[in-house]
Amino acid sequence: MTKLSVNINKIATLRNSRGGNNPDLVKVARDCERFGAEGITVHPRPDERHIRYQDVYDLKSVLATEFNIEGNCREQKFVDLVLANKPAQVTLVPDAEGQITSNHGWDTIKHADYLKEMVALFQSAGIRVSIFVDPVVDMVKAAALSGTDRIELYTEAYAHNYYDNREKAIVPYVAAAHKAHELGIGINAGHDLDLHNLKYFAESIPGLLEVSIGHALISDALYLGLENTIQMYLKQLQHH
Repeated sequence: MTKLSVNINKIATLRNSRGGNNPDLVKVARDCERFGAEGITVHPRPDERHIRYQDVYDLKSVLATEFNIEGNCREQKFVDLVLANKPAQVTLVPDAEGQITSNHGWDTIKHADYLKEMVALFQSAGIRVSIFVDPVVDMVKAAALSGTDRIELYTEAYAHNYYDNREKAIVPYVAAAHKAHELGIGINAGHDLDLHNLKYFAESIPGLLEVSIGHALISDALYLGLENTIQMYLKQLQHH
């Protein structure tokens, strides 16, 4: 069964736009868990434009499910934050500063030595590591050499091409997943997955362990309600 981790960045964006504590990020995270989410994902950025570093400490002390912190490990501030909070999982994302949203995976060949070093650092603190990668077999092979526990497949291309030809759109992801299995690393996925394209993706990718979904899920919740939306996403993942 694929786990659903809810990314709550957009809740923080809404809160920050007024400067107070409405919506209450911690309460929303706990409610997501209560409504069935099996994990909570945050992606703090250096400008703290949505998730603040303090939020991570506040969440860590109350969450009951898996806490996944995503971000750019080239920022020492991020590394320190993760090591101080020891989440269940850290997802390493190669963001450029000021980037609106993540738009590419790691070049795991070019950055092989660096990634190996970072993976070892987080694992030595007892944190599971996932590396954000494009669905390219060679990138998966090189990611495995870093000693990472998992990869997170960057699904924007799949989501973008889903309506044109979903069978074609899924092909590189299936190939990447098979290679990951062969090499003994787990598979996560995320970016632009939604109620329309999630089921087919989850059914097509063997052994998909976790998806993290934020923007689409929070947008759907405006119409459908948060509890109902989480239940609907979970239903898309029930294909076994």
